[in-house]
Amino acid sequence: MESSLHRQLKELYADRGSQLEARLDQYRIDVICDGELIEIQHGSLAAIRDKVRRLLESHPVLVVKPIIVRKQLIRQDARGGSVISRRQSPKRGTILDLFHELVHFTRVFPHENLALEVPLIDVEELRFPGHGRRRRRRDNDHQVEDQRLTHLHRIHRFRTATDLKRLLPDALPMTFHTGQLAESLGIARWVAQRVAYCLRQTGAATEVGKEGNSRLYRLCG
Repeated sequence: MESSLHRQLKELYADRGSQLEARLDQYRIDVICDGELIEIQHGSLAAIRDKVRRLLESHPVLVVKPIIVRKQLIRQDARGGSVISRRQSPKRGTILDLFHELVHFTRVFPHENLALEVPLIDVEELRFPGHGRRRRRRDNDHQVEDQRLTHLHRIHRFRTATDLKRLLPDALPMTFHTGQLAESLGIARWVAQRVAYCLRQTGAATEVGKEGNSRLYRLCG
């Protein structure tokens, strides 16, 4: 069943005359607008990697990957029931979360026919008791009934490897390792390793040597 969030994002990207949930060969496309195929992907980009690669052979494609900045959790006593409580999730999303997805998408991005947009959004999530996909402690068991968009902060757009470099701090050394990248971005080193991997795989950076056991990188261009 389509979530309210997915429907709201389709409406955001659909102009008058757009086709929604249109069939194209063996695929269903979220939005077709002025010849551009728009795919809105809440889950992993890996799940649509092969689909997008095939579509790019003959069509311009826009992939929309929303990142949730803040999420309000709304607990109900049953599906469609009364609201018991509301609270903010302690988890916070940032644009750097994009690199967790790009790890599995670098064989597709960048491409001359591909644009990637990342809306940073707030949502509210309606939950009710029951076993979801993951079984946890009984007091934490829940299923998600719906997600709804409550606020759009901004939309980041990426077409080239150079666009990814805009997410990096100006103070980054000309030659750097992932420890320096982690410190400059304020992230864990394992996350910085993913960032470096994506930069190298997309052509935004190149590996230039080693310092001890650390690989050294330099931005291209």
